[in-house]
Amino acid sequence: QVQLVESGGGLMEPGGSLRLSCAASGYTAEDRAIGWFRRAPGKEREGVACITSRYGSTIYQDSVAGRFTISRDHANKKTVYLQLTNLRPEDAGIYVCAAHRVLWDDCTIQPKDYEYWGRGTQVTVSA
Repeated sequence: QVQLVESGGGLMEPGGSLRLSCAASGYTAEDRAIGWFRRAPGKEREGVACITSRYGSTIYQDSVAGRFTISRDHANKKTVYLQLTNLRPEDAGIYVCAAHRVLWDDCTIQPKDYEYWGRGTQVTVSA
């Protein structure tokens, strides 16, 4: 069993930055890829970024590539960050982190590949 808790959301003006944190706990938490997903009102949940457990390989959704950065804490591999920069209004939504179904597997940004989910943190982008 893996538990995930997100933090760091808030209100930011367009062009601003936020850093989201995902604190995972559980025996296998650091052995699973972690993904970040978001859901905006009236839209489907979409994958934003993911990071593997073993080598820290990453994947980004095209719309956030170059603006968002996902990383694992060097000291505590169970904590994953998502740095959001140059925020746009369309980046607003509830950001949720999730732990991959398979240990040590490559990551994807497909929700079906994730088994454990946090509750999310709200990101609002408005002038």
